[in-house]
Amino acid sequence: MNTSSEDETGAFRALADPTRRQILEDLRDGELAAGEIASRFAISAPSISRHLGVLKGAGLVTERRDGNRILYTLAEERLAMHIGRFLSAVCPEQVVLRHTKWRKTGGSQPPAAPTGTTDEGTGA
Repeated sequence: MNTSSEDETGAFRALADPTRRQILEDLRDGELAAGEIASRFAISAPSISRHLGVLKGAGLVTERRDGNRILYTLAEERLAMHIGRFLSAVCPEQVVLRHTKWRKTGGSQPPAAPTGTTDEGTGA
């Protein structure tokens, strides 16, 4: 298995858990301290810490220290890359439809294509 495939597998394993998906949603508006994240759930702080470790290990969040606090941020580009690559492989026609719809509506910029794909979304 190559590194890219291993990275993608880790990302999807991280996304398989509803608590981790909720953490990612909570981080969409900006960085949060570990304690702030834990306070949003009815499970123990050590359990949240383990979930954050899985997300960090999968590269879906980043952390930085601020004194005695650990602040987490959503790694948006990495998440989009993994999901986009998968969708482009499974549903390439949807990428084409999205670009076609954009062109018909006269948008100022097309939706971002996932990294490593062509405008047609075939990856070729």
